[in-house]
Amino acid sequence: MQAFLIFFIIPMVLGFWAQHRVKSTFAKNLEVPVANGMTGAQIARRILDANGLNEVPVEETPGSLSDHYDPRSRSVHLSEPVFRGVSVASTAVGAHEVGHAIQHAQAYAFFRFRSAMFPAVQFASNIWMLFLLGGIFLNILGFIYVAIALYGVAVLFQFVTLPVEFDASRRAKRQLSDLGLVASNEATGVQATLKAAAWTYVAAALAAVAVLLYYLSMLSNR
Repeated sequence: MQAFLIFFIIPMVLGFWAQHRVKSTFAKNLEVPVANGMTGAQIARRILDANGLNEVPVEETPGSLSDHYDPRSRSVHLSEPVFRGVSVASTAVGAHEVGHAIQHAQAYAFFRFRSAMFPAVQFASNIWMLFLLGGIFLNILGFIYVAIALYGVAVLFQFVTLPVEFDASRRAKRQLSDLGLVASNEATGVQATLKAAAWTYVAAALAAVAVLLYYLSMLSNR
């Protein structure tokens, strides 16, 4: 019971807290207009062009908080509230996603490592549970070792993601400041939005490592 509490309940609570925080902070700052009157899409376009990334498109994508940068097509995708929104939140998120495009263009080491890992992580995430269940039901210890190793790849990916996301936010804040796209009184809201989003990645990484430790403890007991 104690192991279950440590490895599952606590990370789950932390994850729910992080999700609630990012949603509430985003919703709050979505209601705060920016003085420049620019939408998130216009902010993204302005920063891209200022960094010589004129060929990178900014496209609208369905959903809420579904914003992302696609390194395969070298394109920025913003959700409707960000793409069309004229707010502190849309400014922060639009600039953050462009931060990833700048990382890509400048061959930022962690971004390159994360991109290189992605195919292996996709494979590992799809198959590790099959090995785990097979090892348990067929009583094949080797399968369990393989399952934990595969899950370990996914955990590593979560931790590589952290510096990528923190660096994108750092780049976003610097670009917004250098280009004069936010007033001094708006910078606090931008910081709060980016910080809340970062916590979701921290929570995901902690939850992933907690699950890994749980399975390692099970294997040790076995």
